[in-house]
Amino acid sequence: MASMINIGRELPLFPMNAGIGPRSYVQNSSYQRGILDVAKPIIEEEILEKLNIKPSVKNGVSIADFGCSTGHNSFPAMDFITQAINHIHTSAEFQVLFNDVASNDFNTLFTSLPPTRIYHATGVPGDFHGRLLPESSLHFAYSSWSLQWLAQVPEAVADRSSLAWNRGAILYPAAKSNEVGEAYLEQYGKDMEAFLESRSVEMVGGGLMALLVPGVPQVWDPQSEYTIPCDINLLGSCIMDMAKMGRLSEAKIDSFNLPYYFTTPQQLKSILDRSHSFSIERMEILDNPRKHSLPSINARTAFYRAVHERLLADHFGGEIIDELFDLYKKKLAASPVFRNPNNDKTIVILAMLKRKAD
Repeated sequence: MASMINIGRELPLFPMNAGIGPRSYVQNSSYQRGILDVAKPIIEEEILEKLNIKPSVKNGVSIADFGCSTGHNSFPAMDFITQAINHIHTSAEFQVLFNDVASNDFNTLFTSLPPTRIYHATGVPGDFHGRLLPESSLHFAYSSWSLQWLAQVPEAVADRSSLAWNRGAILYPAAKSNEVGEAYLEQYGKDMEAFLESRSVEMVGGGLMALLVPGVPQVWDPQSEYTIPCDINLLGSCIMDMAKMGRLSEAKIDSFNLPYYFTTPQQLKSILDRSHSFSIERMEILDNPRKHSLPSINARTAFYRAVHERLLADHFGGEIIDELFDLYKKKLAASPVFRNPNNDKTIVILAMLKRKAD
């Protein structure tokens, strides 16, 4: 999924690295894809037991993936979702709506579509925090590894007069709560509510939504374990090191913050409970079986570069990227905690929601 930064001026949207080359998101997203192995039987069971829709003869069944990127991880999900619904509605036609920001590499997505699919494919560019589809047109919504992205960076973290000013860092602290983290959580709550409100208008009563939301445990040991925000703060320390070497200015760092938040299960449930349009049918905390898909420091570095390169290059300039990730690679290699994938305590929260009847 792409990201949008807002630090007091309108900025473009940044998708993952495009294409199918060695630094592309396609080649460096097995970590995200792994959660499908665990989530698939749960989602299939919920579809068979709880999907309560009446597809029209004219329009069939509409399914949307919000945050599809280039489709590499989306296609397997769309395959088993359409197959599961086809067990219930055997004569329905299927339309899958692939959503991501307008600058996403939709060309790679559409040239990579599975030839044996049972659905028609449509691209829907736009920010999923707002309305994208006609009213009461959507029967099943899906999103995986996308809802950590915010619609904008919290304004307070870029405000020098605020207690939440995030000086010398690019993300909130991973292991402790402070004003910066509270500002991020507040923004996350607003953006999740906007996402749910938009989907409530677009979805039909009885429709289902499967959300695979990356997060962090309520309790973990930062001395011997790590989560993705720890990785990002390590990357931020590399940027600060480059400032100290005179490669870029500290003011440039102080004006940059990454627009995402990794929720705890309790925080997410609190947000979902506030929705008047959806009921929580099921919530599961999933451990990612593919965390071992980043067995080497090189693989781990390539993973983070594929996600962040375009965003970092726009703000700091493309000429620093190779040096930055070389430094990041060295810091990963020097840490016994980061070198062991078993220490990765990042989780994925599966939330199955049902659209209430109006």
